[in-house]
Amino acid sequence: MFDSISSVSAAISPAVLIPLIIVGVILLVCSLIFLKFFKLWLQARLSRADVKFSELIGMWLRRVDIRTIVLSRITATQAGLTITTRDLESHYLAGGRVPNVVRALIAANRANITLTLNTATAIDLAGRDILEAVQTSVTPVVIDCPDPNKGRTTVDAVAQDGIQLKAKARVTVRANIDRLIGGAREETIIARVGEGIVTTIGSAVNHKSVLENPDNISKSVLSKGLDAGTAFEILSIDIADVDVGENIGAQLQKAQAEADLKRAQAEAEKRKAMAVAREQEMKALVQENQAKVVLAQAEVPKAMAEAFREGNLGIMDYYRMKNINADTAMRDTISKPDKDKN
Repeated sequence: MFDSISSVSAAISPAVLIPLIIVGVILLVCSLIFLKFFKLWLQARLSRADVKFSELIGMWLRRVDIRTIVLSRITATQAGLTITTRDLESHYLAGGRVPNVVRALIAANRANITLTLNTATAIDLAGRDILEAVQTSVTPVVIDCPDPNKGRTTVDAVAQDGIQLKAKARVTVRANIDRLIGGAREETIIARVGEGIVTTIGSAVNHKSVLENPDNISKSVLSKGLDAGTAFEILSIDIADVDVGENIGAQLQKAQAEADLKRAQAEAEKRKAMAVAREQEMKALVQENQAKVVLAQAEVPKAMAEAFREGNLGIMDYYRMKNINADTAMRDTISKPDKDKN
């Protein structure tokens, strides 16, 4: 037997053997590829999702997650959506989340929300969670204002009577698919609602009117159109709680009074310092004038001596002057009270 096989092999020329080997290798490769993708192809075929073998091989060569694309295509087909394999593959290659987009499209279709494939993929590539946005559009969510995770639990504002009020609000919003790309997020809604609460309380004449009708805050804030330019539509603004805080007006008046007191004390100290300086200046001026008097008195003997030498003053005139001075000194002594008796 072996001899017959050997004789047959010897009878086949190399020109015939090489093509047979090549054909065998090609058939083997095709068989392996067929076995590799047969299960997914059959699953898509039975689900009426037309995925061709050539598309499976092309995705394999482009290093695309074939299972994710095929299962997403099957899911979309079963939900009644018309999405091609190339659309799903293009979004995958762009870095998108294909299953998330398909589920979002199905949820939007079930909720009668207009959402196209281009819009969904654009939102997904922009970094927004399109499935969460559709769910938020269907089921509105409640946002706390202020956000307790940021450290503050109340929005504080002061009425015109100086009383501080601390308010908490809950904002019910739903996603606006048309403004999801480029629209502001929850932080902007919280900031705008907080600003509206502060403005409304600040414009109130007294805090009692706010406590009596807290819904006026909701109506006033809601009428401002705070959802403009955001990715949400505000459905309602509800004031959860309003508490009375401190008397800010009284504290400001007290602080102002203390500041006025300190300013008055400073002015008084300034005037006192000026008065003391003026007193010292006057004392110095008195001493200066006294020094001038002493200098003038020192000139008297010189003048008298000069008068004697020139003959303008006689000895009797001098004695009369001395008697007058003595008489004047005696009268001054008599007119002054005795210090020892006091």
